[in-house]
Amino acid sequence: MNNRYLTRIWLGTLTVALAAVVWLSMPSWRLWTPDAKPRPVTPRGDLSADEKATIALFEHCKNSVVYIATAKAVIDPWSRSVFNMPRGTGTGFVWDEAGHIVTNYHVIEGASEARVRLNDGRDYPAVLVGASRRYDLAVLRINVPFHPPAPVMIGTSHDLRVGQKVFAIGNPFGLDWTLTTGIVSALHRSMDEGNGVVIRDLIQTDAAINPGNSGGPLLDSAGRLIGVNTAIYSPSGAYAGIGFAIPVDTVNRVVPRLIAHGRYLPPDLGIETDARLNRLARRRLGVEGVMVARVRPGSAAQKAGLRGIRLYPDGSFDFGDIIVAVDGQSVPDTTTLAEVLASRHVGERVTLTVLRNGKLFDISVTLEAQRGAR
Repeated sequence: MNNRYLTRIWLGTLTVALAAVVWLSMPSWRLWTPDAKPRPVTPRGDLSADEKATIALFEHCKNSVVYIATAKAVIDPWSRSVFNMPRGTGTGFVWDEAGHIVTNYHVIEGASEARVRLNDGRDYPAVLVGASRRYDLAVLRINVPFHPPAPVMIGTSHDLRVGQKVFAIGNPFGLDWTLTTGIVSALHRSMDEGNGVVIRDLIQTDAAINPGNSGGPLLDSAGRLIGVNTAIYSPSGAYAGIGFAIPVDTVNRVVPRLIAHGRYLPPDLGIETDARLNRLARRRLGVEGVMVARVRPGSAAQKAGLRGIRLYPDGSFDFGDIIVAVDGQSVPDTTTLAEVLASRHVGERVTLTVLRNGKLFDISVTLEAQRGAR
């Protein structure tokens, strides 16, 4: 038996062995079930009560949420033609039956036009009614001739609790009508927008908020508006679980003024103050409060009898009234006084506790609109 014959026998034996190994390693379904069929579905049972509630909330509220696309007018330097270039997108929600849409100021800032698309696909041009950079709120208006969407239900924010469930509906990255859920993570946060504007008393939430969600509603488990999603905190630029919303109590105070006047006119006493004078009063008199430097003629403060600093010909002066509290709440500085007044309404009466000539007494003042404010 020569070597060539032995080699052939060895190769043949090896081939048969390999074929047997491959055959035996093949799954049984390939061997015996060439006509494979889909597996039977295992019934999941009914949805949980929590899932049903979330679905119902989204189905009920989504029609009140809108998609906003803005554009900016650009001039072609060669042809001198003017055309609109897409600027950005955001979210808004229906405020009332008159077609007013609430969104963030930064959504429409710098835009020359905006269009609003409803959940059913209808698209309308929008006009700007009013805006407030200070509160990052803006109001648009659209004309919906038939079957207008229902306004979002309004809730309250002063009674929110950390840990309470919240729901955000918006259009992140242009992915329209997206629902995210989370909780109230913290309350009374402040955020510096980097342009000299500090927004205070914000709601912090871990509900996912991304670019495009701005201006959308933050809802409670009853489907009521409790805030307007405005920004995220993210060192990397990606979602990091920290979002902020303007509380609805602020929204419900500012938006009606924007609709009525086109700008927000915060409540005012009609006085002029100076932080340096406050520090002087604290050193000289040992009193923490807001010194009235001047009372504007014809103002609510003048009508109530408040006094400013009095200067005399000989160079001497008398300290004016020092406001130490508003409705029993201490106001140690001008910032605190401004925050307290901002939480009130024009036309509301407040009681000032005033220090004059070493004596404390109360003065009732009807708040007026701040002149020249936005």
